[in-house]
Amino acid sequence: MRLALCLACSMKKIEKLLIANRSEIAIRVMRAAAELNMASVAIYSEEDRFALHRFKAAEAYRIGKDCSPVQAYLQIDEIVQVAVQSGADAVHPGYGFLSESPEFAKACISAGLVFIGPSPEVMSRLGNKVQARTLAQENQVPVMPASDALPSDSSAVRAMASAIGYPLMLKASWGGGGRGMRVIESEAELDAMVEIGRREADTAFGNDEVYLEKLVRRARHVEVQVLGDQQGTLVHLFERDCTVQRRNQKVVERAPAFFLTDAQRETICESALRLCKGAGYHNAGTVEFLQDADTGEFFFIEVNPRIQVEHTVTEEITGIDIVKAQIRIAQGYSIGTEESGVPPQQQIMMRGHAMQCRITTEDPENNFIPDYGEVDTYRSPSGFGIRLDAGTAYTGARVTRHYDSLLVKVTGRGNSPQEVVQRMLRALREFRVRGVNTNMPFLIGLLSNEDFCNANYTTRFIDDTPGLMTFPRRRDRVTRLLRFIGDITINGNPEVAGRRLPLSPRVPRIPLITEEPLLPGSRERLSELGPRGFARWMHDQPQVLITDTTFRDAHQSLLATRVRSYDLIAVADAYARMLPQLFSVECWGGATFDVAMRFLNECPWQRLAGLRERMPNILTQMLLRSSNAVGYTNYPDNVVRYFVEQAAAGGVDIFRVFDSLNWVENMRVAIDAAGETGKLVEGAICFTGNLSDPQCTKYNLDYYLDLARQLEAAGSHVLGLKDMGGLCRPQAARDLILALKNEVSIPIHFHTHDTSGIAAASVLAAVEAGVDAVDCAMDAMSGLTSQPNLGSIVEALRHGPRDTGLDADAIRALSRYWEAVRENYAAFESEERSGASEVYVHGMPGGQYTNLREQARSLGLADRWSEVANAYAQVNDLFGDIIKVTPTSKVVGDMALMMVTNGLSRENIEDPGYPVAFPESVVSLFRGDIGQPYGGFPSALQKKILGDQAPLIERPGAVLPPADLDAMRKEAEQGIERELSDVELASYLMYPQVFVDYAKARQQYGDMTVVPTQVFFYGMESGQEITIELASGSTQIIRFLGLSEHHDDGLRTVFFEVNGQPRQIRIADRTHEVSREVQPKADPADPNQVGAPMPGLIVQINVAPGDVAKAGDVLMIIEAMKMQTSVRAERDCTIDKVKVEPGQQVDVKDLLLEFD
Repeated sequence: MRLALCLACSMKKIEKLLIANRSEIAIRVMRAAAELNMASVAIYSEEDRFALHRFKAAEAYRIGKDCSPVQAYLQIDEIVQVAVQSGADAVHPGYGFLSESPEFAKACISAGLVFIGPSPEVMSRLGNKVQARTLAQENQVPVMPASDALPSDSSAVRAMASAIGYPLMLKASWGGGGRGMRVIESEAELDAMVEIGRREADTAFGNDEVYLEKLVRRARHVEVQVLGDQQGTLVHLFERDCTVQRRNQKVVERAPAFFLTDAQRETICESALRLCKGAGYHNAGTVEFLQDADTGEFFFIEVNPRIQVEHTVTEEITGIDIVKAQIRIAQGYSIGTEESGVPPQQQIMMRGHAMQCRITTEDPENNFIPDYGEVDTYRSPSGFGIRLDAGTAYTGARVTRHYDSLLVKVTGRGNSPQEVVQRMLRALREFRVRGVNTNMPFLIGLLSNEDFCNANYTTRFIDDTPGLMTFPRRRDRVTRLLRFIGDITINGNPEVAGRRLPLSPRVPRIPLITEEPLLPGSRERLSELGPRGFARWMHDQPQVLITDTTFRDAHQSLLATRVRSYDLIAVADAYARMLPQLFSVECWGGATFDVAMRFLNECPWQRLAGLRERMPNILTQMLLRSSNAVGYTNYPDNVVRYFVEQAAAGGVDIFRVFDSLNWVENMRVAIDAAGETGKLVEGAICFTGNLSDPQCTKYNLDYYLDLARQLEAAGSHVLGLKDMGGLCRPQAARDLILALKNEVSIPIHFHTHDTSGIAAASVLAAVEAGVDAVDCAMDAMSGLTSQPNLGSIVEALRHGPRDTGLDADAIRALSRYWEAVRENYAAFESEERSGASEVYVHGMPGGQYTNLREQARSLGLADRWSEVANAYAQVNDLFGDIIKVTPTSKVVGDMALMMVTNGLSRENIEDPGYPVAFPESVVSLFRGDIGQPYGGFPSALQKKILGDQAPLIERPGAVLPPADLDAMRKEAEQGIERELSDVELASYLMYPQVFVDYAKARQQYGDMTVVPTQVFFYGMESGQEITIELASGSTQIIRFLGLSEHHDDGLRTVFFEVNGQPRQIRIADRTHEVSREVQPKADPADPNQVGAPMPGLIVQINVAPGDVAKAGDVLMIIEAMKMQTSVRAERDCTIDKVKVEPGQQVDVKDLLLEFD
């Protein structure tokens, strides 16, 4: 009875508890206090004024005015004063900061506060790692060879290092967490590493004392959790495996260490108890050991006289709340009693396995540089066996550069190590954190590693396993799309700037096709018959076959090629089910290839794949500019072959091959390459002139018949007659088709444009003459510079001998879809409202007619179009009446614009003495870079243009050396900083810079093809809601809520809801002047500029302008989240300019200094 009364008298009542820490551990202690019916008091720095731990406590007080962010939490007198004034009974130090400071513990006790931790005397002895080693030796615990605390004399430090032997580990005497730790390989590194270690230790713990320890190369890190009461009872809670580390900081902790034998476990746990008993230890502590992985020997490292970050795994396998136990023991409760919450040693059991992962805001793809900013999305995992301990982890939280990068600790529990790994992987994959980079991709890769799962590792496992640094590309699809939508909403899309706005455009409705079967079509027939058999069938069957050009040439001609994959792919399935009788759909190649990347930020190969998938029964057709492929210049033969191979593999069934000068010799490589793929090859003749005019003798009937014979002999399965200017009058079409049918045995496919307004008559005349296939455009996308009206052609031929067999109702239903689609592209509509007979004067191709008018408009020549058209006709005559098809039509257009803008006449151009700066495209044409025109170039003009340059008379591809595809792949991969797919290489080969720009936009904004067209061009309006389908079954509902005012850095916050959850994106308003100075960025291409390797604070600058630095010299030091990084000279140099000052905050890649 007397003993019970004495114990009761000695109990220290705690009703209010101050937590002398921040973030996650502060919240963890508050929760334990709440379960013990204790009130909590928080402290916070100015930088933490919005931190969550401040609001979790009933009371919170700001500390550290005029202090640095870290130093604020090291103000002993102020913290003690706050505790006393707030009426707190006790102080819990957490981990880090003052948790290992004997001075802090003494101050608390002197003020009448209960300090929740060991006594100051024990902390002094164990917290100082040098004294702790001595104590270990006194208690027969093996220790690692090490030095005493290092003196300031560098020569003495070198002597101590030599006595132990390299390699060495530098450690802070006070504190842990990897702060101040450095591996020192040789004496050459010693002085610099010691200096950095001292500085880090002083910053993190308020004490710069460090010491040296022998480094074990293949070591495992095992620590034992101990608890001791004030009555002298000590127990262990078994061990934790903390081997997996990076930069000497623990990354993943496991309990128990399942690589230990029972005997090893008993030995290490008993050693820990023996050491702590010798020290008179009470409260929670951790005894850390290194195990030599080769010999199995253990060496004492240190004692951490505090709670550890990784204490959660021990709690999970023992069921003991260590923080509550700390508080109860500090009150005076005895271990083994129910009140303490800690049973006697024999009753402490391990149950299952546990693992903790630390989610940090570090970028594993950028050398784990700490990231900071606003968390605009936070979605955490839950479920059986998952525990979260978080600090600043919620949507809208601000992660600052001032503190540790820990966001949240995830602890998983299971019955076996394998189950824990799988549970943890599940939890990590459930996380959604956006706005800041995290280490989760790295953790997922780590936990997926077989050696990790089997604990086949040492403390160097991460360093020695480079495969862990290979990460799958982050998808983060919604955030990137929000960034794009926000940017368009604020800044607009430059593609529609200054253009007409759509007037209440309708939402395109795809015809209902749920009950329509997917019938076999032309593609199945090609697969069954092969290309030659298919050509015979095409030639022999009576129907006229129809190609729909709506997916390519129609919108190229009418809408500047701007129709997006979003609208094209959406209707493809309807085509497959409603019009399976189509011969083909022209949907790829030509100008659509580069425009997709250049202006729409789309991958043309992705478009092809999407159309192929949704239209599996209809032949897909592309336009191939022979040796130009889909570009505007000649490419080496192996580049053309590579491109054709990729196109065939990607889904192209028909290659319509043409040459802009009708030079069959220039077409052979493309024809051969396409034929070798097993696809249909349509060798096309480009039509020009007027067969009915006896004065037009250059391009007569014999000319076309000769070309047809050459193309058939070259291996074409189909003969294309390509009238891109719409110049083939009805009688000419009839005469030419009749003659061709008698001259060649392959089927004939007729293509024209309705620029004149009467092209339908030419199509019907060709049909009457026996043409096998014709090109038309869907009704709503026909006419003008496009193709003739598909529905009307079908109706005109209905019930006749050449009835197309197409469903007129299906055509009209699909046309209504295209009608609504077209409304969204009003900005790109040309000014033409009717056919133009002037086409017979200038002979412009349909697409060129639209594009040249747009170019003239952009140059301020909209009112002078008749002059441009006349100049075009004059240039054509000057050039010798050449075939005008891309790219030659563009050359003629370039010259025409130059003549009008510069006031040049035909006489000026022809005059040998009149100086003219010809456009480069004109020089290239006359040099023979594109090919040789029929009849050759006018010699006098060629001489004026080329001067002394010798023109090329051979096929350009024959003199171009083969491209080194491997070298070009590497070049492209350097440009986009990732690996390249085969089809992406093909894009790069065609348009290097265009592809690089597209790839960077894709990396920044994601797949923009899923964004509705109206939003893509014009952004969103407040309150507007859209649906985006990222993939099948993955639909995102996005609502735009509004914009903030401008911030001083020129950014604005854009507020969204995604699936009902708030999201915020900060976007630069490029129309607004920034009110504060922005630090310039280092140019990565300039070797004389040095950028910041990480965000942080400039704490030291060692050089000034004019100083000479040697390679390896420390130029300056940056500190972030209590870690310091040295910026070193990569070569010998002279300092020209220093662009920052001590105390200045910098972001990644901010310009720090310049070399002379």
